[in-house]
Amino acid sequence: MGQVAFDALQASEELESAGISREKARAISLVVRKSHEVADVATKRDLEDVRKDLTTQISDVRKDLSAEITNVRKDMEITRKDLQLEMSGIRAEQKLIRWMLGAGILGILSLVVKAFLMPAL
Repeated sequence: MGQVAFDALQASEELESAGISREKARAISLVVRKSHEVADVATKRDLEDVRKDLTTQISDVRKDLSAEITNVRKDMEITRKDLQLEMSGIRAEQKLIRWMLGAGILGILSLVVKAFLMPAL
């Protein structure tokens, strides 16, 4: 963090002009300057640096997220195509099963007709 600018001489002169003795004014301004030296105060420049750093980090995260979203979309498209291919195979099997079931029912029906109707004729 940066240092806050403090003019001890100017502060001392202002205190003297306000009626405080030179020694007391000097002591007060030195105490204030020392308190500024030990204080961990952020300056405008510090805040600007942090802002720039955060802006850069946010930009990097956006780029990474954009790339990840693109990859997820590609994966989803591949999965969709795979599912469509599997579904077309299942549909073909279903059609075959329907035909086989229909042929079986017709066979059974023909046997029933033959068994019950043919002897009567």
